[in-house]
Amino acid sequence: MFNSFGQYFRFTTFGESHGPGIGVVVDGVPAGLPLEVEELTTALLRRRPGQSIYTTSRKEEDSPEILSGWKNGITLGSPLTVWVKNKDVRSSDYDALEKLYRPSHADYTYQQKYGIRDAAGGGRASARETIGRVVAGVVAQKWIQQEYPVNVWGWVSSVGEISLPEDYIPKQWSDIESSPIRCPEAEISRKMEELILSAKEKGDTVGGCISGYIEGVPVGWGEPMYMKIQALLGYALLSIPAVKGIEFGSGFSGSQMKGSQHNDIFYTDDKGKIRTQTNHSGGIQGGITNGEPIVFRIAFKPVSTILSAQETVSLEGEKVEMKAKGRHDPCVLPRAVPIVEAMTWCVLADLRVLASQRFLVEKGNS
Repeated sequence: MFNSFGQYFRFTTFGESHGPGIGVVVDGVPAGLPLEVEELTTALLRRRPGQSIYTTSRKEEDSPEILSGWKNGITLGSPLTVWVKNKDVRSSDYDALEKLYRPSHADYTYQQKYGIRDAAGGGRASARETIGRVVAGVVAQKWIQQEYPVNVWGWVSSVGEISLPEDYIPKQWSDIESSPIRCPEAEISRKMEELILSAKEKGDTVGGCISGYIEGVPVGWGEPMYMKIQALLGYALLSIPAVKGIEFGSGFSGSQMKGSQHNDIFYTDDKGKIRTQTNHSGGIQGGITNGEPIVFRIAFKPVSTILSAQETVSLEGEKVEMKAKGRHDPCVLPRAVPIVEAMTWCVLADLRVLASQRFLVEKGNS
């Protein structure tokens, strides 16, 4: 089983949903980077379960403990290891499911691939694994922002059929965080909240989309062939549990436009900087950043665990009826926003290394 992400800035996660805890080892962290435990705690609070009525009722403190690679608030350059204990585990909720395959879960595929699985909370397939991703994202963000004025925003742009306009961009980050489901428009947020609670009351779940916005990335990040920035972001973001699709810039709607409508026309602004009049490309051309904001949208499926009865089969293939127990998100989107942001930061950290290497080569040849 492969549990690592990244090439130059790499992290490896470990642990199961109902095991002793979840951990991460972040490699490629530069020495001398200021890092406080409180920064990790703040990031994990945004992902933590039990934060509102719109998420799972599982109560976890998600208090991080740094085990290696750090001393007195400074990284050492060695692997940074962070551990978060699981405290509110109820593995008995899953006893009746050990011999069943839950619809649309990883139960069947894990069992067939490995011959064994952890039924409690889905084991490694649980979104609790994303704790490690958020930790790595904090480190990546701090490192990048030491040199570049980059910012990454994520927000809930649709829940079910309720959505923000496709080209919507929040006015400020605080508008996102002021919403309990991280939708920056109050009236739309209220409608989304009602839809989530309605699904929850019926023992059902609902999906939607998260939009991402990256500003401040210099021109030239990304490679033109097999390390296109959209390919790297796609790989990273599609690895998040429940993600089913991603689009950049005009996305799929761009396929319905003519070239004369879709082309981003260049111009020179009053500061002498080359810009584009529109951003259908989503800040990326030829797999390389063009200096405009990088814009993307990610589709999340409804959470697979619903609290109403469903038909399935046992490990022996016999038809049975099951009804899930336990604590589950009626909608994963509010807690997924910080995960989307974290994976984006980790991709950018890898690309920063490539950009630095290119600069050193050019400098050496000058």
